[in-house]
Amino acid sequence: MRVTAKAEYAVRAVMELAAGEGKPVKRDRIVAAQGIPPKFLENILAELRHAGLVESQRGAEGGYWLGPDPAEITVADVMRAVEGPLASVRSSRPETLEYEGLAEPLQYVWVALRSTIRSVLAEVTIADLVSGKLPKHVVALTKDPDAWVSQ
Repeated sequence: MRVTAKAEYAVRAVMELAAGEGKPVKRDRIVAAQGIPPKFLENILAELRHAGLVESQRGAEGGYWLGPDPAEITVADVMRAVEGPLASVRSSRPETLEYEGLAEPLQYVWVALRSTIRSVLAEVTIADLVSGKLPKHVVALTKDPDAWVSQ
């Protein structure tokens, strides 16, 4: 799985909004804190707003804040808002694919991959990230020394 800059920036921006504790956060504060290019951030925030994760208000007292509670927003929610489905094969959902012959088991591999991705991204909330307290099963996955080695 490859996490795009857009998805990573979106998660980081949502974390900054969560740290604002419901108060409007200016775009420039997020840019300064996270080093996200301003125009790119504007587009990301617009997509997050369209998905119902972020609200905004213009003006001197305006800014951006989270709609739902950070404990209700998962990393998967944020990534889906800006990138679409977490796992797709040739732009199709794994359960819709049909293979024949030797390739038949491949659909199960793609569905299992999606399930594994969900077991992390759909279980980690923005509140978990901001507090630094990740779910135990996610931390357990990082205990395997091979998890830290690129292959």
